[in-house]
Amino acid sequence: MKASKISGAHAIIASCEHHGVTHIFGYPGGANIPILDALYESKVKFVLTRHEQGAAHMADGYARASGKVGVVLVTSGPGALNTISGILTSQMDSIPLVIICGQTITANLGLDAFQEADVSGVTYPIVKHSYLVKNVADIPRIMKEAFYLAGSGRPGVVLIDVPKDISSTLFEPNYLVEPSLPGYVLPSAPSAAELAECAAILASSEKPVLLVGHGALIGNASEYVTKIARDFEIPVVNTLLGKGGFDENEALSLGMLGMHGTAYANMAVLNCDCIVSIGSRFDDRIVGTPKKFCPSAKKIHIDIDESEKNKMVKPDLFILGDASQVLKELIPYLKHKKRDAWLSHIAAWKKDYPLTFDSSGPLTSQAVLEALNRLAPKNIVYTTDVGQHQMWAAQFCKVHAPHSWLTSGGAGTMGYGFPAAIGAQIARPQSTVVAIVGDGGFQMTQAELSTAMLQKLPLKILILDNKYLGMVRQWQDLFYDNRLMGVDLEGNPDFVMLAKAYGVAGFHCNSHENLDAVLKEALSYNQGPCLIHAEVEKEGNVYPMIPAGAGYEAMLLAAPTQKLEKPKGST
Repeated sequence: MKASKISGAHAIIASCEHHGVTHIFGYPGGANIPILDALYESKVKFVLTRHEQGAAHMADGYARASGKVGVVLVTSGPGALNTISGILTSQMDSIPLVIICGQTITANLGLDAFQEADVSGVTYPIVKHSYLVKNVADIPRIMKEAFYLAGSGRPGVVLIDVPKDISSTLFEPNYLVEPSLPGYVLPSAPSAAELAECAAILASSEKPVLLVGHGALIGNASEYVTKIARDFEIPVVNTLLGKGGFDENEALSLGMLGMHGTAYANMAVLNCDCIVSIGSRFDDRIVGTPKKFCPSAKKIHIDIDESEKNKMVKPDLFILGDASQVLKELIPYLKHKKRDAWLSHIAAWKKDYPLTFDSSGPLTSQAVLEALNRLAPKNIVYTTDVGQHQMWAAQFCKVHAPHSWLTSGGAGTMGYGFPAAIGAQIARPQSTVVAIVGDGGFQMTQAELSTAMLQKLPLKILILDNKYLGMVRQWQDLFYDNRLMGVDLEGNPDFVMLAKAYGVAGFHCNSHENLDAVLKEALSYNQGPCLIHAEVEKEGNVYPMIPAGAGYEAMLLAAPTQKLEKPKGST
């Protein structure tokens, strides 16, 4: 099929339309003007952000909440380079993005032209694939390949660098051109032998644990995780990004494991005799010291990316494949087995080591998040920034369904939470979206209050303001003799007044007495975005905590003097 001549820019937008793109997040500049002009007549909505980092995080939040590929459009040089934090964030967490960058004209490449940067070279280590378009006729093929690569297998970021003369050139596009991706092969179905071996290991296990990672959500495997946990009485722990892969209100859910996981999740991992990782890459925040991780347990690792095999932990069995397909085919091999003693131990740990907080003194972040969890509607979508509030939110905000918890995991990017909430709210307009942020991270992308206001989005921004960069302060307190340096955020603005300056409603809370009333009012507000400024205890620490590089037996329960030596009920 041939079309009449159009510009390369129009072919880019036509390809986006073909792939179901409804929103593009970005910022204009001289090098991407032809693509912006092509958007003028398109049904695709352009969301003008206040910074390119915000655009990347919004597209990320949109992708996580919708399951679609997020799209970013920025200009050359600093415009493209401002997306790097967002690119790393998405690539580390396997989020499908297509980043389209304007570039100086082809003749000026490598001549240090105005706003030129080797964007492909700079981003090469942190993308799944990248293109520098040098022939306008390649655009239909490149766009097809970009969306396929971004969303298939282990998802990731694909960057397309488009010189201005290429986007301006007229040509006759061939949209039926086939992608050309030699060597890019998706995993085949698991073998019967692998499934039988997995089932045999579980059948011999008395104390198994399912470890649900982000890959279980990406692969839409929650249905099968739930069936295996319930039908075969296997407790479930989840990674930070695995929240929502199994309903955290279920009795078999132990919550998050690892550095700031629940005590009972960590005790279960420490004492299990078999751990089945479903789409978790065994990152350092959950493994600690690899040699000490589950030393007496059989380890089964299910992952779609073969490069994760043996990278952190050497499993007894590695099954390469999509989590949903593997679990679906595994279920017929499994046999029911009573594990009353194991479940009794876990119930005792839950009872003896619950998540707690002090409600007799100043307002704490934990109290705010417990109240939010208690008052939140069922359709809530949480996004978080990075730091102490992120860990407390992971502990106290229970997630019932997949794709309802959006946070920066691998990169730990401050400034992520608020713009990601904008993208999530655009993707899911009927959901209640709450951005849980700290006073530090929020101020990195707070200018996106304009974007939220102009888009008339009913999202909620909950700022837990302790006037510290809390997680760094906690480490300085515990491991550097409380020699505090560079963490004091005294001088924060009045966030309610700041919100009002942007035309956003603001609410204030600083006590246990008015907490519920403020949250109820904010959750019911639907005239656009609103901000809740919660002034909380300054020097609270996140517990439990496993010090970096330590084993699970070194878990601190509430203070450095309360070290877990022999967990009650351990076997």
